[in-house]
Amino acid sequence: MAKHFYEKDKPRYTPPWVATFPVPRRAGGADIRYIMINDLPTLVWCANLANLELHPFLHRAPAIDQPTAMVFDLDPGENADILDCGRVAFFLKDLFAQWKLALFPKVSGSRGIQVYVPLNTKVTYEVVRPLAKSIAEHLEREHPDLVIAEMAKVSRAGKVFIDWSQNSDFKTTVSVYSLRAKRPFPFVSMPVAWEELDRALSKKDRRSLDFSPGAALERIETLGDLFAPVLKLKQRLPADLLKRFSIGNIVC
Repeated sequence: MAKHFYEKDKPRYTPPWVATFPVPRRAGGADIRYIMINDLPTLVWCANLANLELHPFLHRAPAIDQPTAMVFDLDPGENADILDCGRVAFFLKDLFAQWKLALFPKVSGSRGIQVYVPLNTKVTYEVVRPLAKSIAEHLEREHPDLVIAEMAKVSRAGKVFIDWSQNSDFKTTVSVYSLRAKRPFPFVSMPVAWEELDRALSKKDRRSLDFSPGAALERIETLGDLFAPVLKLKQRLPADLLKRFSIGNIVC
């Protein structure tokens, strides 16, 4: 089996009907032409190339400075697992409930969980990234036995790292419904309801948070798209939330 690799720039054999968008390189030089999967034919073309994992930005072209959501990527360290990530997800849910903001969790298809705060407004990364960092650091202070917000990989044993740095215009997060090439059998990055996550925690049932491709298709047929609100729900970041986490007097 050939080794996998990650591709950013469109391949030279990309069909002319596949839409792309230029994104400046951080180090300078020619723009990166990213593939835009806006239709079924493009998705099928990507799948035909064995493109198992899809990692989109949080923004949509052409507004590449405006994330459509804030995301907290919960990554378990050694001796921690997806259920520990679930506990931290509820810390986030309870915190944001003070401002009546809805959050949506999805399992990563690997070991962790991502929690999304839909925005879909004109807020920029300049606001969202430091806010996410401040919130992660706050939860580390509130729950030092379980949460860590430090980027360095030291001291993560038995803890969940809240990766706030995903809220950057140059970073991507695995797409909802993407397959993962992390284990011998590919699991799916799947949205879950808070009630399901709570049930998994209560029963200590890690396996209920694994979704095979077949199970994922059956689930969508039954429950529909649990992630759809993340793409459409408009939520403004309240001024008192920004003030509490020292983001400054910025209109969002």
